[in-house]
Amino acid sequence: MLTIGRRPLPVVGRARMYVCGITPYDTTHLGHARTFVWADVAARVLRHAGVPVEVCRNVTDVDDVLTSAARRAGSPYDSFAAVQQFYFDRDMAALHVHPVTYEPRAHTYVPQVVALARALLELGHAYERDGAVYFRGAGVRERAGIGAEEAARLLAEFGDDPASDGGDPRRDDPADVAIWRPSAEGEPGWPSEWGAGRPGWHAECAAMALTTYGPALDLHAGGADLRFPHHAYEAAMAEAVTGVRPFARAWLHVGVVRVDGAKMAKSAGNLVFTADLLRHHPVGAVRLLLLDHPWAADWDYRPGGLEEAAARLERLHAAAGRPAASAAGERAAVRALLDDLDAATALAIAEEEGGQAARTVIAVLALG
Repeated sequence: MLTIGRRPLPVVGRARMYVCGITPYDTTHLGHARTFVWADVAARVLRHAGVPVEVCRNVTDVDDVLTSAARRAGSPYDSFAAVQQFYFDRDMAALHVHPVTYEPRAHTYVPQVVALARALLELGHAYERDGAVYFRGAGVRERAGIGAEEAARLLAEFGDDPASDGGDPRRDDPADVAIWRPSAEGEPGWPSEWGAGRPGWHAECAAMALTTYGPALDLHAGGADLRFPHHAYEAAMAEAVTGVRPFARAWLHVGVVRVDGAKMAKSAGNLVFTADLLRHHPVGAVRLLLLDHPWAADWDYRPGGLEEAAARLERLHAAAGRPAASAAGERAAVRALLDDLDAATALAIAEEEGGQAARTVIAVLALG
C-alpha cells in the first residue's frame, strides 16, 4: 500500500488522481518539470502495485496572467494558449511523463463554473455583488494551518487581495475570493445570469475536478507553492458544494526548485528551461536529478548536478546488468517507493543490489 505524507492511501478499485496543470503562457521550466515528474512517479508506483490509475491534469487557459501575456504578444488568448500548450506537451513527452487520462481546459468548463457558483449561492456559501460572485472564505486559512499575516501575503501574491483593487468594496471579508468576475472590454468573457464574466482560478480547478471525478479524489498533486490559497480554496469550494470531506484523501505538494536560494520563477529571472537541459543531457539524467531529493522538500538547482546525475544513471544501468546481490533486493526497493515515494532509498538499494532491483527501479522511475 502506498503512503503519502506518512499516511496510508488504500485504494479499492481505481485511483483518482488530479494534477494541477500549467497556465500556458510560457515555456516549461525545471520547477514545473519537478512537479509533473513526481506526479508521474506517484501514478507509476501505484500502477506497479497493481492499482489502475486515472490521471486528470488540467490546463488553466483562462487566467489574467495568460491574457496579459497574449496581449503583449499580439495574439488572441486562446490561440496563444494553444501554442504554449503544444510546447508543454512536447516537453512532457520528452521527459517520459505518461500521457494523462483527462486533460480538461478551463475555457471549455465555464458552464460548470457557472453551475458551481449558482449552487454555492443557493447553499449560502457565496454572494453576488455587481456581477461578481464571491465565495465566503472565513475559516479556509485556519483549516490550511496558515496564520493571518501569511494568508494576507499569499492572497495578495496570487491576486486575491481586495487591496489590489484599491480596497474592493464588493467583498464582505478579505478572505472571500471570486468564483466569477465581470469582464471588461478586451478580456475573455462568457454569459451568465450575473452578466458577462470569467471564472476565478480556484473555482476553475474545483469545477474541472468535480466534473471529472465527482465529489472526492484519492490523490491531488501540485506545487507546494499552490497549497494556499489555490488548493485550500479549491478544496473548500468543492466540499461546500458537495458536503463530502475530505475533497482529497492525500496531497502531493511537491517542493519548489530554487536557484541560489530564490524560488525559480519568471519574475525572478532565474528560469532553467526543461527543453534546454534535454538538448544536452539524457532524459533519465534529468528525471534522476529531479527525483533524488524528497518530493516535499524545496531543492536548489545547480548545473553540476546534471553531470552527477548522468554518472549515476550509468552506474544504475551497469548495476542492472550484473547478478543480483540478494533475492530480497527488488522487494526492498519497491517497499521504499511505496513508503512515501522514497526514491532516494530505492535508488541506493538498486545501485547496491543490482540485477532485478535495479531494473525495476529504472523501469518504475522511467529512467531508461
